Amino acid sequence: MDVITRKRMMIFSGSSNPELAREVADHLGMRTGKVRLQTFANGELYARFEESVRGADAFVLQSHLTVPDGQSINDFIVEQLIMIDALKRASAKRIVAVMPYFGYSRSDKKTLAREAIAARLMADMFRSAGVSRLMSVDLHTGQIQGFLDDPFDHLTAMPLLEGWIRQHTDPGHRVIVSPDAGRVRLTEKFASHLGCSMAILQKHRDPTRPNVSETREVIGEVEGMDCIIVDDMIDTAGTITGAAGMLKERGAKRVFALATHPLLSGPAKERLDQADIEAVVVTNTIPIPPARRPHQLVVLSIAPIVASALQAVFEDASVSELFAGENM
Repeated sequence: MDVITRKRMMIFSGSSNPELAREVADHLGMRTGKVRLQTFANGELYARFEESVRGADAFVLQSHLTVPDGQSINDFIVEQLIMIDALKRASAKRIVAVMPYFGYSRSDKKTLAREAIAARLMADMFRSAGVSRLMSVDLHTGQIQGFLDDPFDHLTAMPLLEGWIRQHTDPGHRVIVSPDAGRVRLTEKFASHLGCSMAILQKHRDPTRPNVSETREVIGEVEGMDCIIVDDMIDTAGTITGAAGMLKERGAKRVFALATHPLLSGPAKERLDQADIEAVVVTNTIPIPPARRPHQLVVLSIAPIVASALQAVFEDASVSELFAGENM
């Protein structure tokens, strides 16, 4: 007698961003799966799935972040690895690690002697844990996709951010601004899609002092313009606020800051609250506690994009077609 095997899709959430996981599941008409997550007194983590996962395509969603006065980014990474190991041992057919924000993505190359390439180490750990593929949103650099031999789906929040720009800025006086040389390619894409000009900020960064930089020069016409600074993340906000100050000095009419990942670490809220920035537009790849939200904050949901990508992977359809024209 022939046995018909039906594909089954399951979505599980780690403890870092359960709200986003539930929103993704809602878009797919599903619920998040049942998993017991526990931290022992000595800090060790535990995971057990409370329903059968045998033969399922299991998607494990976890953003890599640090909670103030709580769990660190390393806790959430290890938690996701333990969940993946449990799924593998429970005979899940395919395991996809969904990381809206990919931890250690800035450590993608050696800039000084005797440094680690932690992003490669991350890929190695997840491969060893048993993932079939990885999925993330707006990686710091695209080369990270090559650190894994298995498929790596690189999603982008660009359609969301472009839509916001079209609705809230002056199309006749709009310029997209790169905060440094490393974001020029991203800035060119935004400017091309929006049919506007671009400018570049020349920034000096001391490689021996993380999160410390100085904006020195503006290349391009910004006087009387709506200046939109685009980046992949806002961490301590030193780059963004320094850029905004320089643009206003050069006669910018209004300054907007757009980024996918709102890390908003340390002094970020205070710096942004004091900066002459009309709006700080981010996505919910990382949840932002009220105490860390600057007054200009606008949060757009990445859930529809992630949900569409999960559906495409489950149905063995093209993920890249979801972003036709973005060329990420």
